[in-house]
Amino acid sequence: MPKLSVIIPAYNAHSCLERSAMSVLGGEWRDLELIIVDDGSRDETPAICEKLARRDGRVRIIRQENAGVSAARNRGIAESRGEYIAFVDADDAVEPEMYSELFAAMEGREADCAACSYCDEWPDGTRVLRRPPMAAGVYDSERVRAGIVLPLLCDRLSRELLLGTVWRYLFRAGVIKENGIEFSGAYLEDELFLIEYFSHPCRLAVTARELYIYAQNPASVTRRYLPDFVQTFEASAARKQALIEKFDIPAPPWWRLNNAWAGLLIAVSNEFAPGAPVRGRAERVRALCALPLFAEAIASYRPKNMSRNKGMVAFCLRHRLYGSLARLYELKNRGR
Repeated sequence: MPKLSVIIPAYNAHSCLERSAMSVLGGEWRDLELIIVDDGSRDETPAICEKLARRDGRVRIIRQENAGVSAARNRGIAESRGEYIAFVDADDAVEPEMYSELFAAMEGREADCAACSYCDEWPDGTRVLRRPPMAAGVYDSERVRAGIVLPLLCDRLSRELLLGTVWRYLFRAGVIKENGIEFSGAYLEDELFLIEYFSHPCRLAVTARELYIYAQNPASVTRRYLPDFVQTFEASAARKQALIEKFDIPAPPWWRLNNAWAGLLIAVSNEFAPGAPVRGRAERVRALCALPLFAEAIASYRPKNMSRNKGMVAFCLRHRLYGSLARLYELKNRGR
């Protein structure tokens, strides 16, 4: 059995999958299996999968009807055989030493999970270093809750936002499988997975090394129009509430309003994303602000420490300047 299972969900990923897979297969850590879940691709992804499997016996290919990234990751988890599990997105890559460094960070320190820094990589090759989820070191469950779980629940607005991304972590498979931890939904699914995983007892080793390469893709799902975003956000908020109750997480009472503001800002941005209907945008933003949870947040919670852009949008929303907001987004999106 391999020590590590690396799971790559792939949907129409013919332009980037080979680079992503080879960054894993060509790395220093050899004791692994690479599980590529072809999520109903309609391009050349299946042919690339076959080529990779012929090239390296550690590659396992799973094909399924298109069901989304959460279902693809869950399928990979179910099929995995490794003691540890890691996730890589099909358009990203890892540094050659990523998994050897993460295992080394845990060795002899009674840690059973590891995390690293990453870098944003833009299409022109520019890279920007991002901080690790916590400072380099080893943390017990209580400190992991304080440093990861509570920020993912309660602080979704500040400049120092902790991103809920699973690919910078090395997870113990037993924690995932024995507790039935799964991904759900097409958006915000990483946050929920991390909150649930780190609510279980876990010692986390963190290295400051930037070991994951996150491709900044203007066409990614986070930038395309999502017609059902509000329903997705509401489901995510309900799941967070359930996790708070299940694990008795000491979340402050204002966590819902902080999350609501974050969801509202994303929902507004979504209305100006590529593919969104152009007509009636100001009216749709007005309707968003009238939804009960968002209306309560606007009326009773004042976000702090936000970036300048978020602050401008929040100001327009609080003062019902929907036309001005539309013009701001028109200026922001000019040249896209």
